Amino acid sequence: MIKENNQIKNKFSINPRIEKITVNIGVGEAGERLEKAKSVLSDITGHKPVQTLSKITSKDWSLRKRMPIGCKVALRKKDAEKFLKEALITRENKIAEYAFDNEGNISFGIPDHTSFKSQKYNPNIGIFGMDVSITMEKIGYRIKRRRLLRRKIPNKHKVKKDETIKFFKEEFEVEVIE
Repeated sequence: MIKENNQIKNKFSINPRIEKITVNIGVGEAGERLEKAKSVLSDITGHKPVQTLSKITSKDWSLRKRMPIGCKVALRKKDAEKFLKEALITRENKIAEYAFDNEGNISFGIPDHTSFKSQKYNPNIGIFGMDVSITMEKIGYRIKRRRLLRRKIPNKHKVKKDETIKFFKEEFEVEVIE
C-alpha cells in the first residue's frame, strides 16, 4: 500500500521542462531602428522575428494603436536550449531570485547584444538590449490548450518557483542570487 502511494506521488512529481523562450527587443518606434533590431534578433537566434504592435494610444509617448514598436522571436526545443546556454553565458550563469515568478517562469534582460560571442559592435547598427522570457511547463499542460474537454491544470501539477530554480541549478548550472 505504501509503495503504491509513493508511485502515485512520483507520477505527479514530473520535472518541469522549457516550453518556449521568447526574445523581445522593444524599440518604441517604427522605421530604420526597428529594421536594425530585427536584423540583430535574426542574427542571434537564427529565426525570423515578428513585429510587435502597440495596444494603446499615448500622446506622451507618441504612440498610436497598432503602431509597430518592437520585434520578438519564440524559440522551442533544441533552438531554445542552444540560445539559453548562450544567454546564460552572457549573464555569467547567474540569475536573480526575483527573476522567477510563482508560476515557475523566468524573465531577465540582456543589456547589450554584443555580449554574445557571435556578435560584434557595428556602428551602423548600434547597441540593442533584449528581454528573455522562459515559459516552463510539465508534461500534461496540453489540457489547458486543447480544443475538446479543455480543463484547468490542478494545483498539484502546476510548476512551482522552487521546482524551476532546482531545474536550472541542475540542468544549466545556474547560480541563483538572492
